[in-house]
Amino acid sequence: MNLEFFFSALTNVWLLGELLIVVLTQTRQGEGKIQDRGTQIILWVVFVVSFKIDELLHGFLPVDMPGSYSWLRPAALGILILGLGVRAIAIVTLGSAFSTNVATHDGQKLQRSGLYSLVRHPSYLGLELILLAFALHSRTWACFAVLFVPPTLAVLHRIHVEETALRLAFGTDYEDYSHSTKRLIPGVY
Repeated sequence: MNLEFFFSALTNVWLLGELLIVVLTQTRQGEGKIQDRGTQIILWVVFVVSFKIDELLHGFLPVDMPGSYSWLRPAALGILILGLGVRAIAIVTLGSAFSTNVATHDGQKLQRSGLYSLVRHPSYLGLELILLAFALHSRTWACFAVLFVPPTLAVLHRIHVEETALRLAFGTDYEDYSHSTKRLIPGVY
């Protein structure tokens, strides 16, 4: 077994996990106030298209990133493991308040502990780390851009929509929280 086997296995675990999360956590009509504005569909479409374009580009683009044959793939595997862990912890921490579509529920509390004390959207931080791992694993700058930039823009749009919903649901509590905690990258953004 080598790094490629582990990376591939973890990729499959991630894909299966994301599908299970959609099935198990999506808020349905009548279960909460859904304010998704199509972002769940946008995320899936952008991710699938980006990965398909990467697949096509990989067929004819040469490896051109520094460290491609030494440290880049092990680094990508480490970042993938970190991203999966961060995303899983964030989802488990929210528990029943987590939903794959942007929605709030009656009686929902604003989560400020654990990873949520570091950033307001740790599940998206985990997702961004996963995307970074795939982008680095590609070892090609063009594929890096395809795998990282469009999905990141879709995630940032989703965060904007989600923060609007959270401000409506939690009012000044969310405003206070947003002033004391960065959005996605601890201490930076």
